Amino acid sequence: MQGFGVKIGLAAGLLAAGFGATPAMAEKVKFEFWYGLSGDLGERVQDACKKFNDSQANFEIVCTSQNGYPETVQNAIAAYRAKKHPAVVQVFDGGTLDLMLSGAFVPTKKLMEDNGYKIDWSNYFPGIANYYATAKGELNSFPFNSSTAMFYYNVDAFTKAGIQGAPETWEDVEAAARKLKAAGYACPFGFSFDSWATVEQFSAIHNQPIATKNNGYDGLDAELTLNKTKLVDHLTFFKKMTDEGLFVVKTKQLGMDVVPAFTSETCQMIQSSIADHGTVGKTIKQGTKWDVTMLPVWKGTARQNSMVGGASLWVLNNRPEAEYKGAAAFLNFIAQPDMVEWWSTVTGYIPVTKTGFEAMKAKGFYDQPAFKGREKAIASLTFTPTSANTRGIRLGGFPQIRKEISDAMEGIFFGKLTVQAGLDQAVERGNVILRRFEKTYAGKVLN
Repeated sequence: MQGFGVKIGLAAGLLAAGFGATPAMAEKVKFEFWYGLSGDLGERVQDACKKFNDSQANFEIVCTSQNGYPETVQNAIAAYRAKKHPAVVQVFDGGTLDLMLSGAFVPTKKLMEDNGYKIDWSNYFPGIANYYATAKGELNSFPFNSSTAMFYYNVDAFTKAGIQGAPETWEDVEAAARKLKAAGYACPFGFSFDSWATVEQFSAIHNQPIATKNNGYDGLDAELTLNKTKLVDHLTFFKKMTDEGLFVVKTKQLGMDVVPAFTSETCQMIQSSIADHGTVGKTIKQGTKWDVTMLPVWKGTARQNSMVGGASLWVLNNRPEAEYKGAAAFLNFIAQPDMVEWWSTVTGYIPVTKTGFEAMKAKGFYDQPAFKGREKAIASLTFTPTSANTRGIRLGGFPQIRKEISDAMEGIFFGKLTVQAGLDQAVERGNVILRRFEKTYAGKVLN
């Protein structure tokens, strides 16, 4: 399995504790779960692990944060090569193809069947399941923390500026930004160089491709095309608004990322994950009126469904059989309706199954002020049936491609590159990554 170690070009050598032997029958079977979430969301993962451990006497899951999605994949690769890898690892959406072609996993469908669990796979929302499934629709990994991008806005600020209703189009956003600026708000709209919302989700809801070969689903010879789509005009608009002081760059490197910029009421509009809904509710000044809505589209656009974000749980192979029984039990546990509701309640992530969503809706979950608006993420993901441009992005080395897009955006908004030159640069460098990945997996066929 050395291919697993080189497929994303990440260095090995990171250490991890492993359990090489099956414990005695009288003892609990221990197995490891590595995840990328940190902070408040990371603590909620620990809560889920404790709930599982307290619910039964046969298994003990040991859950360890790797403090970031890329780091989790990186560390799992190194541990896999050293044969000290966890049984379960959380992999973000951008690492899906890398895991699929690695051959280093046990397909979720097989795992659950082998351990006697009957899962209604058709119960998963197609917009979520398709991202992690084979061409036949069989899930390779277990959808866990699913999200999509949403538009957050400060209702109090809107009221003060004389703005009524949520922005539905980018023309509405511009009009709102101008009114907010006139009302004395220094940062009407804050954004970062994260490509997920501004590039990937924008492209999906506008039915624009990211790459050829149906965004990579139809072959490893895909090439990026985002420098030839409506994205060029969209980023040109962003640059114009930024130059006028109506849109403001907010990043950790500059001292404040977009979510803290919103919760501190520094910026009155942002686009971010629905997963941040819980964080916003906890950290914004109590009594402040705010809301979320689906991402705006350009006027005249036939809106399409947005794409799922977040991560899924992969079960790695070459672990003792007893650990797989524990992994299957854990995956079954977190899929139960009460756990689905609990997870959505304490995080902001959306339920991944139709029955889970319907049960929560029937109980009035989304009518409660703290959770109101989260159902719009489901509406966004299911707005239309998935198409070639909206079911997902299946490109090799996509974490590095995202970095190239982010670097290009930084160059654009710091005045070093024109919009077209920046996107051309991202495409050129991204295609080098794709060709390298294609060469690594020469002869491999996507299933």
